[in-house]
Amino acid sequence: MQLITGTLFANFGEEALLDRLGDARAKGIITKKSFLKKIDRIRGQLPDLRWIIVVDSDEDISENIRSYSRLMSQCSSEFTAPLTGPDVPSVLHYTSGSTGKPKGVLHRHNSILHQHPTTREVLGLYSDDMFWCTADQGWVTGTSYGIIGPWSHGISQLHYGGGYDAETWFRMLQDEKISVWYTAPTALRMLLREDPSLFSRFKLTSLRHICSVGEPLNPEVIHWARNVLGKDIYDTWFQTETGGIMIANRPGIEIRPGSMGKPVTGIAPAILADDGKPVNDGNQGNLCVKAGWPSMFISFLNNDTAYRSKFRDGWYYTGDTAYRDADGYYWFMGRSDDVINTAGHLVSPFEVESALLEIEEVAESGVIGAPDDLLYEKIVAFVNLHKQYEYTKELELKIRLYVSNRVSSLATPQEIIPVDTIPKNKSGKIMRRVLKAQYLGTDAGDTSTLEI
Repeated sequence: MQLITGTLFANFGEEALLDRLGDARAKGIITKKSFLKKIDRIRGQLPDLRWIIVVDSDEDISENIRSYSRLMSQCSSEFTAPLTGPDVPSVLHYTSGSTGKPKGVLHRHNSILHQHPTTREVLGLYSDDMFWCTADQGWVTGTSYGIIGPWSHGISQLHYGGGYDAETWFRMLQDEKISVWYTAPTALRMLLREDPSLFSRFKLTSLRHICSVGEPLNPEVIHWARNVLGKDIYDTWFQTETGGIMIANRPGIEIRPGSMGKPVTGIAPAILADDGKPVNDGNQGNLCVKAGWPSMFISFLNNDTAYRSKFRDGWYYTGDTAYRDADGYYWFMGRSDDVINTAGHLVSPFEVESALLEIEEVAESGVIGAPDDLLYEKIVAFVNLHKQYEYTKELELKIRLYVSNRVSSLATPQEIIPVDTIPKNKSGKIMRRVLKAQYLGTDAGDTSTLEI
């Protein structure tokens, strides 16, 4: 029997869960009792769902909701893992798009041939290390480098289910003797805001270095870590689609603060113009990767057209823009689409806009990402209300709660701005660049295609 595992984020709302579980035609879910009510509200729309296993119940809850511990007590103590071919599908992640539903990114077992060596080359991990990756296992980092890569080396790990708390985190770094710590720039920026006296109370003698992932790392954070913690931070870049680290700062390579670093072994990136031609060093273009690396995704589930659109002339177009300097370092510039990177998580403006339109008072909506000192990008929602309604603090709270419950707490707008109209072109497409220009006070560029 072939089993593909799909990971989910605990804070997903009902709509986000339904999109992913429905598209994947999920047969089973492993979860906790506290999430059963949320699942029950959408279960009638999941015809393929046969069973649910709960990990925190000693007894079966129903015929189709079974206890993990009870099932394990009935199993044989012996198990022989069957041989699995390199091309057999293994893990399914979902990633946000700017104009549609989340796309299922399917990986294969061959991915281990990239995750295993990059765990050593980039993270600098060895068998006697204690490693802590703060990424939730619902995201690709938490799977590729919070589970697969380190454990393929037999490396011990710390897994922590709590939220951000500087004192708790540093006590764990000290007491658990963490040697390599993999976290997000947002978390590091939060630490930067803490009183420096907090860190002097802890001795991080085991910690060699810190790695970051998910969004560009501010040079200020690198300087702070060197001055306050006496540690280097190595920024890394990869995507759900790449399955493993592609470009990185790492031990043995000089850190250039603000840079993504250099390609890892076996990876051939390039900066290409829209016509596919290479651009000169120092010039911005599309960040592309030569196709064929071991952890490259093998499909967008149920969407072959979208998958094929990501490849051209043997290159994978990442959707990011960047430039390369004369010494081979890559520098991230932004997304070539509208996907919002907030606190290291990609959020689809389309998903948030769709949720907003389900609210009775909202007639039209437009969503953008705007620069933010802490989150890298914050979610800003523009709403045009039906004429009979007015914008109030109560409505603002209602909007925030609805989006949080419907999509995800990560998708909750940090700002909600009432407007008289949402700019669209003559075909009805929301002109997010115009909204962003209005918000930032910059030139919106050519607006000749706006509807009259």
